[in-house]
Amino acid sequence: VQLQACGGGLVQAGGSLRLSCAASIRTFSDYTVGWFRQAPGKEREFVAAIRRWGRSTDYADSVKGRFTISRDNTEKTVYLLMDSLKAEDTAVYYCAAVLDRYGLSAVEYDYWGQGTQVTVSS
Repeated sequence: VQLQACGGGLVQAGGSLRLSCAASIRTFSDYTVGWFRQAPGKEREFVAAIRRWGRSTDYADSVKGRFTISRDNTEKTVYLLMDSLKAEDTAVYYCAAVLDRYGLSAVEYDYWGQGTQVTVSS
């Protein structure tokens, strides 16, 4: 299983970015996919997750109403649309996947992508 995250970059506060997580998984639709982020000197934290088949989603309180997670099982890709970005959203963003389970904690995920840097200037 391989996950490739991309789409990060430098954006001004109030702007938007869309992250993508492409998976090389044969049965991608059976996997829960989550996004996590880690800022310098801080613990990795949960951002958003989407169940297999996209039946439900969850968001951290800090991003609720600003970020949207979605998936395209045909393309084996999960997206994170980030609107109204704030300086405190600056971090390395990671996507992760787990089969047949659902969780909001990093320890519950088995497969991780390499991370993509998001920098929001104020």
